[in-house]
Amino acid sequence: MAHDAVRFIRALGFDQVDLFGLSMGGFIAQVIAEEEPHLVRKVILAGTGPAGGHGIDKVPALAIRATIKGTLTRQGPKLSLFFTGTASGRRAGHALLQRLVEHRDNRDRDFSLPSFRTQLKAVKRWGRRAPSDLSAIRRPVLVANGENDRMVPSQNTIDLAARLPKSELVPLYPDAGHGGIFQYHEDFVARALGFLES
Repeated sequence: MAHDAVRFIRALGFDQVDLFGLSMGGFIAQVIAEEEPHLVRKVILAGTGPAGGHGIDKVPALAIRATIKGTLTRQGPKLSLFFTGTASGRRAGHALLQRLVEHRDNRDRDFSLPSFRTQLKAVKRWGRRAPSDLSAIRRPVLVANGENDRMVPSQNTIDLAARLPKSELVPLYPDAGHGGIFQYHEDFVARALGFLES
């Protein structure tokens, strides 16, 4: 996926880009930053972790359970996967789902079952890989997450920031999970723009 992304960036004619990687996108952004450092100016990583990170190989089973639960309750899996079960977390989850419904133009197609399976396999492989030497990523990196991420456990965020030589860790968002950047979107967007402009 990282190699496909690099080919796409080059096909668009860009010599250098800023990367934003959420969850699995963060895995991909790490590979790009490591293998193609001249192509990357800055990186933002959210709700993600390093290769071999704690609990990442458990994401597929968690995602399948949440998908089944979401289907049975007609709530969708994002609520339980991205947000905490507290009143504040549920409110934030419903607010995100409402924003998604309001956005009607240029929407991505729904995920196909084969794509979902392929993604889960890739996540599992990432979680079982030997840890990468993140010291090779010499570009500035902003790292963010919620303090209660069930999908990519939050300790991976702290580990990621500690292992990247030019990282800036956003304090973990309280009462927030994998969707912490959606729950605290005003703060996150301000921090991300400040980071990119600095």
